[in-house]
Amino acid sequence: MRKFNITVNGTAYEVEVEEVAAGESTAPKAAPVAAAPKAAPAAKPAAPAKAAAPVAAGTKVNAPMPGTILDVKVSQGQAVKKGDILLILEAMKMENEILAPQDGSIAQVNVTKGASVNSGDVLVVLS
Repeated sequence: MRKFNITVNGTAYEVEVEEVAAGESTAPKAAPVAAAPKAAPAAKPAAPAKAAAPVAAGTKVNAPMPGTILDVKVSQGQAVKKGDILLILEAMKMENEILAPQDGSIAQVNVTKGASVNSGDVLVVLS
């Protein structure tokens, strides 16, 4: 038997797992016992969420997937053409170029190099 600590939805459980060799019966040998919640160690209080910056009016360029910003190629006020590289997003060990969907100028850059983003986060706003 091996013991593991597992956390599900914030509740910590201590479980025992038995490895079964090939060909052995997996029928329970005794009545199953429910895992009792184990007191989780005191976690640090969550930091208050920082207020999201107001998003400028214009065409929003959203993150297509969660990842990390490797490089920001534009700055506020810069003119861009459709297809220009706005930034590089690393996701699943791949570098993804985020391109301008239209001609315009950069009204707002909402991310910095090294920032983690979620799918749908507003990265850049074009005007």
